Amino acid sequence: MKNNVVEDRINNLVELLNKYSYEYYILAAPTVPDSEYDKLFHELVALETQYPEYKRPDSPTARVGAKPARQFKQIKHAIPMLSLDNAFTNEEVEAFYARIAERLQINNNINFVCEPKLDGLAVSLLYQDGVLVRAATRGDGETGEEITENCRTVKDIPLALRDSKPPHLVEIRGEVFMLKAVFQQLNFIAIENNKKVFVN
Repeated sequence: MKNNVVEDRINNLVELLNKYSYEYYILAAPTVPDSEYDKLFHELVALETQYPEYKRPDSPTARVGAKPARQFKQIKHAIPMLSLDNAFTNEEVEAFYARIAERLQINNNINFVCEPKLDGLAVSLLYQDGVLVRAATRGDGETGEEITENCRTVKDIPLALRDSKPPHLVEIRGEVFMLKAVFQQLNFIAIENNKKVFVN
């Protein structure tokens, strides 16, 4: 196989397998059977093994067998990741409203959306030209810990953005959390193996 043909095939396989993963894990609407996915995946592994210079950072093989990092290097956030303030009284809510109206220079009503609070791990995902290049925790807001390899193992985090013209640089911030049922299952497995259970 000529090198440009190999590179093209690897690129095609990465695009196709990422599309199938998106349909399976995010949309819950797979368009191909597992056997077809597995066949293409094994072809990609073989090509990347033989031609590692063409392996892409958004390759689905980056997820499989990736060991979460145990030593974390410090990452300085370009813009601080601030935590939310609490408001327990009407006066605190009114003061919050006044601050927002002043900053936005709005005199009329402001509409708000309320959502349940998900208490997890605040994470920053940095994409360069649509590809995940770095993930970091909030840390103290100014400095966090790099967790890129850990985040690559989370199937809900895209290794590449599904956009034909992604911005050169974009940072996505959110929470990584575990459903209560999964948490209980984790503790059940710990108990069965005589290991320490998690409190929260």
